[in-house]
Amino acid sequence: MDPTAEVGHENGLSGESGAAKMQERLQKRHQARIEEVERRKEAKENQSVAEEKGEYFSSTFATEQACVEELLSSCSGADRAAVTQRLEEATARTVQLQKFLNDSMLFLTQYKMRQAQAALQSLQTSIAEIREKALPKKKFAFGARSKGPGNVPAPVSDAAPPDAAPPADSGEVDGADASEQCFFSNMDDEFLTKTSEEIQKRDVLLSHLSNCKVRLFGSPSTLHLKHIDSCEILCGPVSTSVFVDSCRNSTLAFACQQLRTHNTTDTQVYLHVTSRAIVEDCHRVSVAPFSWSYPTLDEDFTASGLDRDRNNWSQVDDFNWLAAGIPSPNWSILPEADRKTNWGP
Repeated sequence: MDPTAEVGHENGLSGESGAAKMQERLQKRHQARIEEVERRKEAKENQSVAEEKGEYFSSTFATEQACVEELLSSCSGADRAAVTQRLEEATARTVQLQKFLNDSMLFLTQYKMRQAQAALQSLQTSIAEIREKALPKKKFAFGARSKGPGNVPAPVSDAAPPDAAPPADSGEVDGADASEQCFFSNMDDEFLTKTSEEIQKRDVLLSHLSNCKVRLFGSPSTLHLKHIDSCEILCGPVSTSVFVDSCRNSTLAFACQQLRTHNTTDTQVYLHVTSRAIVEDCHRVSVAPFSWSYPTLDEDFTASGLDRDRNNWSQVDDFNWLAAGIPSPNWSILPEADRKTNWGP
């Protein structure tokens, strides 16, 4: 072949190859632009949907809150039967409001969640105050089990000195009927248990415990932990909320609908939660999936109404950490190698 013709042929092939590559780059660039436009469009639509959901939540929540407040206002001057009926309705509506908030947490901003939680806390406090004033009841609680047949508790007088002040953390759970409560309080170095019959659908309070092991078998309505130091506390499925306040150097395990944790440090939480876990004023809290088991756990999950297939144990909202996209330094996921697998008796 003529050398000149051969060079021209090679140049033609090189030109065709270059044009093909250029065309390919242009097509990729065009496709990337289309994908970016679609991504922005989808993000805008998602933001719009979230805003619409947020507006619907705020409107519905405010309407229902006003209804509860009106019910509570109508208790003033009413007879006992009317107050009882209105408080029951107000309590039921508040429970539904809490469930509405729990179900909406995935799209609400932290600001809106804090506002709603504060409103619910105010309603619960008002209900408790009106009930205490209009429908006073005697306190009742389960103490620790007797350690031997010879330990017979001394009779307790129903009457109290007129000037006596109620003891702090006496075992009463705010807003709950005294007959529906049980508790352990002010104990050190004890192994404490409650059976399903003792705690089923009741409000449980554990307070001022140090170096104790606690086993709660069954499905309580709520669980309150206050001033806990160096304890191991295991509880069956809680049908509504768990409230933890002032806990340190402890290991906790429970399933619940919602978890609120305050003023807690150096604590491990083995968790099954169907909405979201919330921490506030906490440091060095670590979480892992709930792993405690006992013979009637399945029945207790059924009684609690919790969804076993929905566990948001690793989705924790820190109300003291609002930096978007940066993990909170106040809580962490417990590494698998450090997780407890043998819970003992």
